[in-house]
Amino acid sequence: MKKYSGPNLDRDHFFFRRCAAPLLAIGFLVQASAAHTQSDERVKAGLMTWRSSGCADCHGAFADGDKQRDEAPTGANLRTTRLDAAALKQTISCGRPGTGMPAFDEGAYKVRACNGQPLGPPPSDLYPTPRTLTPDEIDAVVTYLQARVIGKGRTITKAECLFYYSDQPEWCDDYK
Repeated sequence: MKKYSGPNLDRDHFFFRRCAAPLLAIGFLVQASAAHTQSDERVKAGLMTWRSSGCADCHGAFADGDKQRDEAPTGANLRTTRLDAAALKQTISCGRPGTGMPAFDEGAYKVRACNGQPLGPPPSDLYPTPRTLTPDEIDAVVTYLQARVIGKGRTITKAECLFYYSDQPEWCDDYK
């Protein structure tokens, strides 16, 4: 096999180094920026669902188990949980019978099997759901939890408070 060489090799190498490589780098940056923006929007959508679906009633505004309604069950501290995305989705979708965690997926147990149980009526000891969520809303909540809650530890920062209460920043005056 003959190895290619000659004047065109230098010209092609020059073109790649001076033109194509920078254009590829710009393309990757644009794609990364678009993905970051999409991710930010997804996190905000998850926060809005968290706030509007009763999650904070049990888990607290910052998902630290400091519930907002006394009559609600005490939710887990999700800031210190080790659940991955699949386990979070399963728990939000199917709930946890006997624990106070409702099933937010309308089709849980009836259309989609949950917690190893055959299709049928939901367990009788499943806490009632304030409202059901679509699969997309459940995915958005999981995205929010992974981006802003899980692994953040017990301390809540002022930045976290302002993200949650962006419409009421005065509520965050006591945070550092």
